[in-house]
Amino acid sequence: MSVDAETLAQRWLAALAHERRASPHTLTAYGRVARQFVFFLGQHTGEQVTAETLAQADLTDFRAFLARRRTEGAGPSTVAHAASSLKAWYRWLARAEGLKNPAIVALQSPKANKPLPRPLAPVDAAGIAEAAERPDAEPWIAARDTAVLLLLYGCGLRISEALGLKRSSAPMQEAITVLGKRNKERRVPILPIVAEAVEDYLAVCPYPLPLEGPLFIGARGGPLNPRIVQLAMQRARVSLGLPDSATPHALRHSFATHLLARGADLRAIQELLGHASLSSTQVYTEVDAARILDIYRHAHPRA
Repeated sequence: MSVDAETLAQRWLAALAHERRASPHTLTAYGRVARQFVFFLGQHTGEQVTAETLAQADLTDFRAFLARRRTEGAGPSTVAHAASSLKAWYRWLARAEGLKNPAIVALQSPKANKPLPRPLAPVDAAGIAEAAERPDAEPWIAARDTAVLLLLYGCGLRISEALGLKRSSAPMQEAITVLGKRNKERRVPILPIVAEAVEDYLAVCPYPLPLEGPLFIGARGGPLNPRIVQLAMQRARVSLGLPDSATPHALRHSFATHLLARGADLRAIQELLGHASLSSTQVYTEVDAARILDIYRHAHPRA
């Protein structure tokens, strides 16, 4: 009896979670595309979608599915992601299930114009931590928010990486170990101002913090919710008159862009950010080039 496509999709997602340690967000995105494609094939054939259906799908079927996604309002980047997700699924099907479909190889992903990261100006990034403070907040909460935001900009951390730090990470010396995507560890240098901010927070934190517990905690003593950091950044954004693009992740973009502008090596920035591929880091060269061109256009007398 043939295996149905839904079962194959679940096996694929389980393999991604176990073998590649894919994040929940990645699994959700891949699973969504697989379900959409199976539903599309089911409508197209009028029958239950099985392994044989997947194997017999031709290039016209794949293109029709992507076209359907466009008519449903999906943008170029979403359609490009759908194409790459299908290819990833079929590669796994060929390797793990012996289900081969040569047509998928000929499917070309539509080019998606990825928006460039939007870093903050150095002066704005430097003032974020102070601007995020709330006059009505308890001193330890203000100190905590300052320390977290300084970690994001001073070390280029993701929110999940900063909030994933253990109490044993402090006092911070010259560098700390950060657990990034796919449980990949990296060493990140610590600026004195960042280490001092963390120490100031620990000095006034009213809760006992076990060494293996989280370094940053919420108002009731539990793990700090990322939403709290986003709200702190929002207050700073409003205070400084910055655009909506000034998010906590924009501090990570600012870290990379400002290092590059000061002459840092691209490979070094890749290591600091924890990017698996240099191509992910090279986008910051485009940001810096765009910034220089913008300055030129606004400053040159004949521009």
